Amino acid sequence: MTSVTRAVAAGQPDSSTQTLRTQMREEPRLRPKTAIPSTADGAPAPDLERFSLRRFLESLDDSELERHDAPVDLADIAAIMEGNPRAVWFTRPAGGATSLAGSVAASRTRLAKAFDTTPQRLLDTVRERLRVKGKLVEVSRGEAPVQQVVLTGDDCDFTALPVHLQHDLDGAPYISASIDFAVDPETGWTNVGIRRLMLRGRRTAGIDLVAPSDLRAIAIGHAKRGERTPIAFAVGTHPVDHVGATMRIPADELELVAALRGQPMGVVKCVTNDLLVPADAEFILEGYLDERGHAEPEGPYGEFLGYYGGIKTNPVFHLTAITHRRDAVFQTCTIGGRSMARTDTAQLAALRTEVTVWRALETAVREVKAVYANPATGGMFNVRIAMQQRVPGEARNAIAAVFASLANVKHVFVVDPDIDVFSDEQMDWALATRFQADRDLVLQDNMRAMPLDPSLLGATKTAKAGFDLTLPLLAPGAQRDLEHRVPTPPAYQGARFDSLEAALEHGPKRFSELMAATGTRDGREVVRWLEDTAQHRTIARDAEGRYAFA
Repeated sequence: MTSVTRAVAAGQPDSSTQTLRTQMREEPRLRPKTAIPSTADGAPAPDLERFSLRRFLESLDDSELERHDAPVDLADIAAIMEGNPRAVWFTRPAGGATSLAGSVAASRTRLAKAFDTTPQRLLDTVRERLRVKGKLVEVSRGEAPVQQVVLTGDDCDFTALPVHLQHDLDGAPYISASIDFAVDPETGWTNVGIRRLMLRGRRTAGIDLVAPSDLRAIAIGHAKRGERTPIAFAVGTHPVDHVGATMRIPADELELVAALRGQPMGVVKCVTNDLLVPADAEFILEGYLDERGHAEPEGPYGEFLGYYGGIKTNPVFHLTAITHRRDAVFQTCTIGGRSMARTDTAQLAALRTEVTVWRALETAVREVKAVYANPATGGMFNVRIAMQQRVPGEARNAIAAVFASLANVKHVFVVDPDIDVFSDEQMDWALATRFQADRDLVLQDNMRAMPLDPSLLGATKTAKAGFDLTLPLLAPGAQRDLEHRVPTPPAYQGARFDSLEAALEHGPKRFSELMAATGTRDGREVVRWLEDTAQHRTIARDAEGRYAFA
C-alpha cells in the first residue's frame, strides 16, 4: 500500500494527493466527429462550478437534505438511506477523508430544482432544452477541477473510496452513481450511460453489460477484434448530468448532457486514455474493459425493479487512473427495495420514460396535455397520459403508440385533461368511475419484454394493458350529462336582480344563481322565499335542477 493510499484509508489527507501528476504515454486520439470549440476559439468560457455536486448539495434546505457530520460506518450507509425522502450527505464517513452523498436525484422536487423549474414543469423544461444543440468547450488540465488531483498506477485504488455494500445479498460493494463515457468507433459519437461497478479488487471491477445497450455493442465490437474498450466513469455529478445519461436519443450524448445543462459544458481529456469527460465532475475513474468481453461473474445485485438480479457473466473494468477535485464528494445512488419512489433510479427512469413517451405521442395523437411515469413502479412500467381527444379512438391510438415506444412500459392509463396525472387519488377515482373492463381495456400480447421483469416467469415476451379512462367524446358545443360533471364549490356567478321574483321572471336559475341574484352570502332566506312563493305561484324544476316559474 502506498503512502497516498495509506493516508486515505486512515482518514488523513496527504498533501501528495494534491500535487501528484503522473504523465503516461498517450494512446492515439479517438475524437468525436463533432467539432469542440475551445476558449481559444472564442467560445464562451464554461462555468466550471455552476454544475458541481457540492454546490447543488449546499443549495438544498433541511427539507431536502439530511446531513451527517459525525463519522458514520460504511456498513450503516444503506440503512440510513433506505426509504429516506431526503438526499443524505455523510461529510465524514468512517475510514476515509472523502465525503459521500446519496439519493441526490431520488425525488422529482430535487430534479426540478436542478433544472430551475417546478415538478409539474420538469418534463416540459427537459423537452425544451433538448431542442437546442449542446455546446462543448474543451479546457486544459490545469483548468479542470476534476484533475486537481491525479492518481495513477499503484496510487489509484477502488478501496480507498467510500464504496459501501448496498443490499444484503449483493456480491460486493458497488459504485452505483457512475456515469460512463465511451466512443462509438462507427460514428465517433460519445456514448453516455449509467452502469454499476462491482468491486473485485483494488483496480478491477465488474460492469453490467447484459441488457441491450449501445455500450454493450461497442464493447462486444472491441472484444471481437481482440481490443480493449477505453472507458471512463464520472462519480459525483450534478443531477442534470444523470438525467442526460439516461436518455436514449440518437446523438453524441456528451452534447446531449450539455444541452440539458442549458449552457456550454467544459470537458477535459482523460489522463490515461483519449476520452473527453466533464471537467467539473467530482471524480473520474479512467480505464478499460479488457479484450475478453463477457468473461467473469458479476452480481447478485438489488435491481431497479425492486428485486435482486442474479449472477451474470459480464466484462471486467480495469482502473488506470483516478482524478478528482481537492474537496471531492463521492456519490452513491439508491436502487432497489420496497421504497421505489424514493430511489435515484426510479426517478431518473421515470423522467426518461416521460420524454420517450411524449416523443412517440407527438406523431400519434393531436393534443397531449401531460405525461407521468409513476416512480413507484420503477419509473417505467406504469405510464399515465392526460390528453384532449378530438376524434373517437384517439385514446386507443395513444395507448398503441406507448406500447411500441418502450419495451419496459406494461400498463398505460389515458385520462381526460381534468384529471391530474400526478395525483394517485384522482387516477384511482378515474379508474373506478370511468372504466368498464369489457369496453375500455386494451390488451396486446407477445410483445418484446424487459428481461428483468420477474413476472415473466422465464418467458421472453410480455403482455401489455391499456386503460382508457376517458369520458365519452362529446359532439362540438355539447355539454356533458349532469351525472358526468364533477362537483366543485359554488361560484355564485350570475346576473344581479332587484328581487328573486325578477330573477325567475328572467329565466330558469340554479340555487347558486338565485343567491348571486340578490348577493346573499347566506342562502337560507332563498329557501324561505321559495317555500312562501310556491303557496301562490307554481315553481317547477327542469332536468338540470334549475328553478323556474311554470
